[in-house]
Amino acid sequence: MNERAARLVAPAAVALFGVIGVLLADSDWKDLVSLALLMASVALATGLRLEGWQLVCLLGVAGTLIVAICDGQPSNLGWFGICALAAWAGLATPVAPAVYFIGFGVASFALQWLVRSDDAGWGAWIAGTVFSGAACILARRQQELLEQLREAQAGLAARAAAEERNRIAHDLHDVIGHALTVSLLHISSARLALAEDPSEAGDALAEAERLAQQSLADVRAVVGLMKDPSAPAPLPGVDQIDDLVESFRRAGSPVDYGVEGDLSELTATEGLTVYRILQEALTNVARHAPGAAVAVLLEVGDGGTRVQVDSDGAPGRASPDGAGLTGMRERAEAMGGELTAGPSGAGWRVEAVLPA
Repeated sequence: MNERAARLVAPAAVALFGVIGVLLADSDWKDLVSLALLMASVALATGLRLEGWQLVCLLGVAGTLIVAICDGQPSNLGWFGICALAAWAGLATPVAPAVYFIGFGVASFALQWLVRSDDAGWGAWIAGTVFSGAACILARRQQELLEQLREAQAGLAARAAAEERNRIAHDLHDVIGHALTVSLLHISSARLALAEDPSEAGDALAEAERLAQQSLADVRAVVGLMKDPSAPAPLPGVDQIDDLVESFRRAGSPVDYGVEGDLSELTATEGLTVYRILQEALTNVARHAPGAAVAVLLEVGDGGTRVQVDSDGAPGRASPDGAGLTGMRERAEAMGGELTAGPSGAGWRVEAVLPA
């Protein structure tokens, strides 16, 4: 909007006041030549789309021509052309060139006041020039700040969308990884037990089927959030940790689960973080060290929350993308905590510490 005003309205105003100045002055051929040159300089500045100091220099030429037309006549309305030029400079140039031109306008009127006439009207023209230029400088600055704000908002929106996609991707990874790993354990158990105990094989297959159905429901809930982020979706928390641990026990992973403190003190966000970290840690043990004994310890206190998962077996080869470990670490860091994972004795330890 400011640029459009500077490119269209300001040149037209300068040309108009130049014509008015010639009409109100005791015109001679010199004023007509000055008017023609003024029109040419305004058209040149508009057509070439000059900026910065180049534009100010050409506006200075235009201002000099207005002085030539209205010289010594404080009542000539053509002096409004100087105010229009100051506004043009304020809208279309940075602060330094605009201030320079305002100084040019003030100096022109001051010189007229000192040399040509002691009429007090020159003070009004000085004030008008300063006001026009300063107001347009402020308008330009406000427009720049508004554009910066819009860019910042667009950046924040893009970042929020990226973080939401990242969160949904981690949820899908955790849900599908857990369901497939535990289901495969049950299917393997069923295959081994099929010849010896068909009933046990049937129970294992039924559990695998239940997990697959639960996983499908969880995936649908996460995909539903992608379509409508405002739609409510049930999220797991501390109340589902017992069921999570039991699902690995039923799949054949010996899990020793202990709690110190009151899990009900955790918020829903903290509970979801603890659940997802524990889910991924147990899934990694089942995938890389099937059958290894696992010790899970959750500690909740005034100093924060600690999730510790120790497995007796070596973890084996990590996945190529390392998405599971990265996801656990990002979840912990999002809560202001930290997560470490590495060898511990003959086994492997995952430990997450979340602040209170």
